[in-house]
Amino acid sequence: RETGRWVLPKGWPKKRQSGAAVAALEAFEEAGLKGDILPHAIGAYHYFKRMADGTQLACIVDVFPLRVVEILDDWPERAQRQRRWCGFAEAATLVAEAELATLLRHLATPGTPSPC
Repeated sequence: RETGRWVLPKGWPKKRQSGAAVAALEAFEEAGLKGDILPHAIGAYHYFKRMADGTQLACIVDVFPLRVVEILDDWPERAQRQRRWCGFAEAATLVAEAELATLLRHLATPGTPSPC
């Protein structure tokens, strides 16, 4: 949104909601996607979140796969974000976080079972 980086939808943990539920909500809010999400993360990566005051906060992001069943033309953050479809290998070249790129490259490896 502010940085112009390519990212996976992600959000802050919420009380009484699983990580998977939060990930599904963020996919809807940030990219207009609805679908079936697996309850367990398939990996994680570290990144630094830039806060409003300019400080950076070290974060760990759990990655949950979502089988997309609906792509909305209108969603809450549509005016603030771009949505782009690409394969895992291309996505690995677009993201800034090395650990996320490694996870995406692993998913692109022939013979790697699909998480969904």
